[in-house]
This record gives sequence, structure tokens and C-alpha cells, in this order.
Amino acid sequence: MKQSAAEILREYGPFPGVDHVRGVTFDGRHVWFASGDKLNAFDPASGKTVRSIDVAAHAGTAFDGVHLFQLADERIQKIDPKTGRVLATIPAPSGGGSGLAWAEGTLWVGQYRNRKIHQIDPETGATLRTIESNRFVTGVTWVDGELWHATSEGEESDLRRLDPRTGEVLEKLEMPPGVSVSGLESDGGDRFFCGGQSSGKVRVVRRPKKGTAADSGSRTRSEPPQNE
Repeated sequence: MKQSAAEILREYGPFPGVDHVRGVTFDGRHVWFASGDKLNAFDPASGKTVRSIDVAAHAGTAFDGVHLFQLADERIQKIDPKTGRVLATIPAPSGGGSGLAWAEGTLWVGQYRNRKIHQIDPETGATLRTIESNRFVTGVTWVDGELWHATSEGEESDLRRLDPRTGEVLEKLEMPPGVSVSGLESDGGDRFFCGGQSSGKVRVVRRPKKGTAADSGSRTRSEPPQNE
């Protein structure tokens, strides 16, 4: 397993009226984050908040290219980002969720205390497969065929890349002591957006390049599983 210190490139916030960041996603232009009773969007170039939607937003957030998906207690809401309307809801996996991501036409739900990541049908909420973790899951994202999830236990948090078939940890980026992660999203390139829990901040962490890491050596690419 490759292991290195996370490189924090930038911090956004705290944002006015926000005391907790609960989920993060990126629509290609703006970063969206959940703050309990609102979804908020900001411009990552300027850091300025550009809009908000009044909606229950208690945990993970995802974007499928058109719609936002938002965890709220035991359900997942499908939201039109243009109007803010909730278009549909599906049940979250038993035990609720913490992280949320979109990949390969499906939703991926991280579960905090259950230490699991579920791939679910976005129309019905049916669980398609489950990946076990050995840490609390606080965020999940896919990028370039790589599955990453955030963890937070006690004063320790990290971002880890998993083998999506076995759940084996292939790489780990350790956050500084006391810096927690709640919500994880890739920008599709070399940046991760990380929710900062009760700090009210969103942090940017550099995503390691393929074939390079602090401990050197070649890097194995994890291809996403095919839908069955």
C-alpha cells in the first residue's frame, strides 16, 4: 500500500451561516456542499457563494451530469439544480448514508458506522453490490476508474483508494491531525474537494498522479466494475 501525507492546496470558507459541511460534489463549474437545511454552490476560482437551495441536506451529495442527488436521513433526493425542485426520492440503504457519488449510471453510498460502500440503482434504491471497509466511511468518489473514500475516526482522517473488487486499500493520503473529512469529490482531474465537517470549510487536496507517489513505485489502475 502506498502511503503519503495529503497535500492541501486551498481552503474555502468558513461560509456565512454554515456551521457544518456534510457532503460535497462538483458539477464541472461549481462546487456544491450540503449544510443541513441547504445545498450551497460556490465558484472554486473565486470562492464566492453563487446560490443555495432550501432542501434537507444532511449527508452526501452527488451530481450525474444533469441532476443533484442528496442524502437526507433515510432517503436520497433527486433535485433539479435549476429550479431547486425535488423530482423524486428513493430509500437509502438500511442504516442511512454518509457519502454519495455517481459513476457508471449508478449511485454509490458510503455508510459511516457500518463501514460499507453500496452501489445502488438510482431509480429504485436497490443495492447492486457492497464493498466492505475497515474504517468509518465519510465520503466516496470515482475518478478515472479509481474508487476513493474518505475516513474519519477520532482525530485521524485520510483519503484512501480501494480495489473496487476486493476492498483492499491500495493507497492512502493522511490528512493533518485534527483535520476531518465529511464528503469527498473529484474534479475529474488532479484535485479532490473535501468537506471539513464542523470547521465549515471545504478543502482542496491534490490527487496523486498515476505512477507517482511519495513512496515511489508503479501504480496499479483500478478499473471500475461492470454493471451486471
